Amino acid sequence: MRNFELTREYLENLRSLINSKKNEAITALLEELHPADIAEIYVELTLDEAKYIYFLIDDDTAADVITELEEDDRRRFLESLPSEVIAKRFIDRMDSDDAADVLGELHEDIQKEVLSHMEDVSSAGDIADLLSFDEDTAGGLMAKELIKIKESWSIPTCLRSMRRQAEEIDEIYYVYVVDNDGILKGTISLKKMLLCPVDSLVRDIYNSDVISVRVDVKDEEVSNIMEKYDLVALPVIDTVGRLVGRITIDDVVDVMREEAEKDYQLASGITDDVEFSDSVWVHTKARIPWLLIGLVGGILGSRVVGGFIGILSDHPQLAFFMGLIAAMGGNVGIQSSAIVVQALANGSLGIDTTFTKLMKELAIALLNASILSALIFVYNYYAGAPLALTSTVSVAMFSVVVFASLFGTVVPLVMNQLKFDPAVATGPFVTTLNDIVGMFIYLTIGTLFFTYFTS
Repeated sequence: MRNFELTREYLENLRSLINSKKNEAITALLEELHPADIAEIYVELTLDEAKYIYFLIDDDTAADVITELEEDDRRRFLESLPSEVIAKRFIDRMDSDDAADVLGELHEDIQKEVLSHMEDVSSAGDIADLLSFDEDTAGGLMAKELIKIKESWSIPTCLRSMRRQAEEIDEIYYVYVVDNDGILKGTISLKKMLLCPVDSLVRDIYNSDVISVRVDVKDEEVSNIMEKYDLVALPVIDTVGRLVGRITIDDVVDVMREEAEKDYQLASGITDDVEFSDSVWVHTKARIPWLLIGLVGGILGSRVVGGFIGILSDHPQLAFFMGLIAAMGGNVGIQSSAIVVQALANGSLGIDTTFTKLMKELAIALLNASILSALIFVYNYYAGAPLALTSTVSVAMFSVVVFASLFGTVVPLVMNQLKFDPAVATGPFVTTLNDIVGMFIYLTIGTLFFTYFTS
C-alpha cells in the first residue's frame, strides 16, 4: 500500500467521477487506500458525495473508515442514514468496543433502533452492556472479544474451543484462563500449549501471575498500568473477579492522545475538550472562564501597581522593566509546573520523591536566578543605568525567578492532592498569579532601594 497524499487534483478528479457516476473508476481509485486515507477524503467532501462513495466500497472497509473519522464528522454522517443501514453495514462489522464508541455518540433512541436491527443478537447484547459503562472507565474502553479457556480443560479441548473463538477476533494477544464460575485465574501461552504433553490439564501449566483491572477503574489509570508493565492487552474483571473483557494497546493510545490534548488545552486556558470544527459558542464557552480569571488578575495587578504610584512618579524609569519582570516570572513558573505535571502524569513523582523534587527545583531556581540577575545587572551597569535601578532590577529578578519556580512546582502538587487536574497549573493560573506577585516584589524592592540610595 503506497503512502497517500491528498491533493487538490485528486479531489477534483474524484468529484468529477462522482458527478459522472463512474462507479468502477471510483472503486478503482479508492480500493488501494487505507481506511484512514478515505476518512481524510471525507472531510473535503459534501455529505451527499461522502454517502455516494461509502456505498461503493466494501462493507468491512466502510466500517473501518467510520472508526477513523472525527467524532463530529462521524455523528453527522451516521445521523443521515437509516438505523438499519447503520446496523448492517457498519456496527455488525465492528469490534464490540468500536461499535459501542460509535453508538455512544448517537442519540439514545437511535442506539436502540440500531441494536434492534443487528443480525447477531449476542453481539448486540455485548454492545448494549458496554454502553452501560462510563466512557472514561475500563468498562467503557474494553472489548468483549477474547479467547478464554477453563482451567479444568485438557489441551485438545482447549485447542478446539480456541479455533471456534478465534473466528471472531482480529488479533490474539493472550489466552485467558478462568474457572467454572468465570473467575480470571491467569494466562497461558500458545507455545506452552503446543509443547506440553497432550494429556496435560490447563491448571497444571497456566501462569497465575496476571495483571487485571476492574470495570470501574478510570481510563487514565488503565493507561498508566499498561505503560508501566509494557502490556499490549489488559484483562478487565467485574467486582467479583469474573473476566468480562480486554483492553488493547490501540485503545490506550487513543486515551493517551486525548489526555495530552486535554492537558494542552488546560495549560492554554481552555476548560473543555474542544475541536477546531466545534461551533463559535462551544469555543467561547471553553475559553471565557480563564480569560475572565486573567481579567480579574489584570485588575488586581493594576491595583498593585497603583499602590506604588508614588515611587513610580518619582522614579519613572522603574516602569521600563515591569514587563521584563512579569514575563520572566510567568515563563519560569510555566516551565516548573510543566515538569511537575509531566512527572505526575507518568507516575515518576511518588510520595517519597516529592521533597527531593522540591529541593532539586530550588537548586535549579537558585542557579537560573543567579545567572539571569547577573546578566541583567551587567546590562544595566554598562548601559549607564543608576545604581538604584540596576540593583533593584537585579535583586527583583533573582527573587521573582526563585518564587515563580517554587510556586510553579508547589501549585500542581497541591492541585493533585485536592483531586484537581494539575495541568490547570501550567496555564493562566500560574501566569496570572506570578504577574501579580512579581509586580509586588519588584516595586517593593524598588521602593526600598531608591529610598536607601536617595536618602
